[in-house]
Amino acid sequence: QVQLVESGGGLVQAGGSLRLSCATSGRILRPNAMGWYRQFPGKQRELVAVSYSGGSTNYADSVKGRFTISRDSAKNTVYLQMNSLKPEDTAVYYCNHRGPLSDVWGQGTQVTVSS
Repeated sequence: QVQLVESGGGLVQAGGSLRLSCATSGRILRPNAMGWYRQFPGKQRELVAVSYSGGSTNYADSVKGRFTISRDSAKNTVYLQMNSLKPEDTAVYYCNHRGPLSDVWGQGTQVTVSS
């Protein structure tokens, strides 16, 4: 089983930065995808960014140029560096690990951007 532990959310002013971390433990198989999703109140969860074990990444159009997803394979951790944050980025952010035998979600972390 794969377990995820998220950290790094919080309150920041518009234009500021935050970095989210998602530490993975357990049986980690390849290929896999590790991604960050977010959920606005009353809305479905949406993809923010994903990092594939083969090296490629993908981003939602709304965060391109502002957010960067990265992996530290030695630590089995994925990060989401969020710069130039906007009030509309306010949401609960969830980490996801998807592999051959798993599809696991983190507990979610609140990101609030004040104007």
